[in-house]
Amino acid sequence: MNKCKIEVLKTTFDEELAKEYGCKGLGKCPMHKVGDIFYGDYAKPEGLCDEAWKAMYQYVFSISHGSGIFYYGDWIDKPGIAVCSCNDGLRPVIFKISATDEESKIDYVPVKE
Repeated sequence: MNKCKIEVLKTTFDEELAKEYGCKGLGKCPMHKVGDIFYGDYAKPEGLCDEAWKAMYQYVFSISHGSGIFYYGDWIDKPGIAVCSCNDGLRPVIFKISATDEESKIDYVPVKE
């Protein structure tokens, strides 16, 4: 299993929806900035938003285990790449997840019988 590179591509803000549903003073997500980079495999990288992780962990897990093109090739045409956003409907952050050659360092705990 290899680590995945998780990069913030874009931060967005839906002003119309925020005006109707959001708290006063709401703006773009303060948690991540364009260019932020994280590395992950089976566990959420430190500093990555919990909600973002919930939206992307299945792609990270799949790519870290060597998946190629997702679905039926009708989404992204580059192997080992996924682009997704967090679950915030008012100010989603868009991430690119890509395969790396960096091997994960997992410490397995032996099972006592």
